[in-house]
Amino acid sequence: MPYGSAGWTGAGGHGDVHGRRPLGARHTRRAPVTAWPSPNFCASRAFAERTHVSSTEIGTDTGTDAHTRIDAASGLPVGRGLLYLIVAGLAWGTAGGAASLVYEASDMGPIALSFWRCAGGFVLLLGARLVRRLRCPGRPVRCEPLARKGARIAVTGVGLAVFQTGYFAAVEVTGLAVATVVTLGAGPVLIALGARLALGERLGRGGTAAVAGALVGLAVLVLGGGGATVRPYGVLLAVVAAAGYCVTTLLTRCGGGGGGADVSGTTMWAFAVTALCLLPFATAAGLVPHTAQPARLVGLLVYIAALPTALAYALYFAGAAVVRSAVVSVVMLLEPVGASVLAVTLLGERLTAGTLVGTLILLASVLGLAGAEARK
Repeated sequence: MPYGSAGWTGAGGHGDVHGRRPLGARHTRRAPVTAWPSPNFCASRAFAERTHVSSTEIGTDTGTDAHTRIDAASGLPVGRGLLYLIVAGLAWGTAGGAASLVYEASDMGPIALSFWRCAGGFVLLLGARLVRRLRCPGRPVRCEPLARKGARIAVTGVGLAVFQTGYFAAVEVTGLAVATVVTLGAGPVLIALGARLALGERLGRGGTAAVAGALVGLAVLVLGGGGATVRPYGVLLAVVAAAGYCVTTLLTRCGGGGGGADVSGTTMWAFAVTALCLLPFATAAGLVPHTAQPARLVGLLVYIAALPTALAYALYFAGAAVVRSAVVSVVMLLEPVGASVLAVTLLGERLTAGTLVGTLILLASVLGLAGAEARK
């Protein structure tokens, strides 16, 4: 029985019709009944956010410490969601270095690599899901209307396909540096606007300053070496890629933390949709590569499918469901930081002043914004 109806009971859990405990009975507080969120939970959560009510005030004890604030819909602490996003961003940063090694070891193109990345991620997440069900057969599964779940998976999968294909096409047209800056730089701006219009989320002055600082750090980090060539068509493709990323992030925030959403299942089936979208283009470009080092190539593909895909995207979607969308987009700017560290430590690239300064600015902005979000 929830608190407030007849919250205090006697030793045997009984009282009179008015909820008064018998004389001499022990003080025993009945534990609250827990259940899956009701269909109207999303509406109550949205109302609470609009009226500036903390998530801990909806279905949780108001005594919860601010540093362990829990998103009531998903049960995931916001601080842990931020940690998931940081790990995902750094893991994504290793994908570029691994992809360059794939290109060195074979004639595989970027579209085919994206296909195998998503297909491998789907297989790995499916295997993990089956193992988890075998080990915990009685584990409850969150229910969600099939039509809503299918629509969210389809849109997420298409958004990922647009994001990856548009980004790789932008790299081919205008170069890696410009494509990275425009895609990752336009993402936070589009997401901040979309979150303000669709979700009513506000960054505030501190958040806006952190976004601006992160974009400056990104520009210095990527463009610090000079020699970049800007082509309008490539910039347009990069903006299209950022739009796909924006839709995916906002959809995750809107539905992922809502009542009954299966985030891991959404991630898995979104990979399947993305792979199907990329299959015709990958087939035309050459699906099966030629290589003189098949073992090395397979190992690299397994790594790309496992760490920066299956693990990173699972963490990303879980974290993005409980952290504000604009904050998510800024934290994910850590991706080029991970790529730079990998390039210097493993690929033998030279550490330039621009790389160092840009990395420090970006890290300071991301950590400042994450700390403010965790304390909020």
